[in-house]
Amino acid sequence: MKFLITLCSTILFTLNVYAANPKVEIQTNMGSMTIELYPDQAPITVKNFLGYVKSGFYNDTVFHRIINNFMIQGGGYKFNKAGSPELKKTKPAIKNEGKKNKLKNDRGTIAMARTGNPHSATSQFFINHKNNKFLNSSDSKWGYAVFGKLVKGEKTLDKIATTTTKADDFPVKKIIIKSIKKL
Repeated sequence: MKFLITLCSTILFTLNVYAANPKVEIQTNMGSMTIELYPDQAPITVKNFLGYVKSGFYNDTVFHRIINNFMIQGGGYKFNKAGSPELKKTKPAIKNEGKKNKLKNDRGTIAMARTGNPHSATSQFFINHKNNKFLNSSDSKWGYAVFGKLVKGEKTLDKIATTTTKADDFPVKKIIIKSIKKL
């Protein structure tokens, strides 16, 4: 009996230690992408992002800033009834975890968008279309906090990143984030 209890405890402990990182699926009108999140390296950021996911905040938002061979940014704007982009109300900003986690802004990674204030990220995120070393944190600068990586949907990333844009990097064709759901 003791052996069986010990065995069960060991199995449960092992499953918890090696539990898979959470994943989300970003459904867009141009295809879907699956992102693996890194809660061990970016706990505040992942918790913030998943809070927005759980509430449905990202449903019908848009990728509003697209720069080929750089990144695609979304998660903050929706189209109003007149068809114009409108900024959504967000929760308070979170602490930048970039210096702590040292994750790199490489192709396919997802990071928090922010203003010049390193601790100003709320709901907006971007997916790197190429390696963007200059966005990385270092001992002397905050950088942009990476909190996950694309594991499926590179063709969708490329399709969105190569979309025709206006002078302000806003896509000519609306690129809608239909939903982001935890898998």
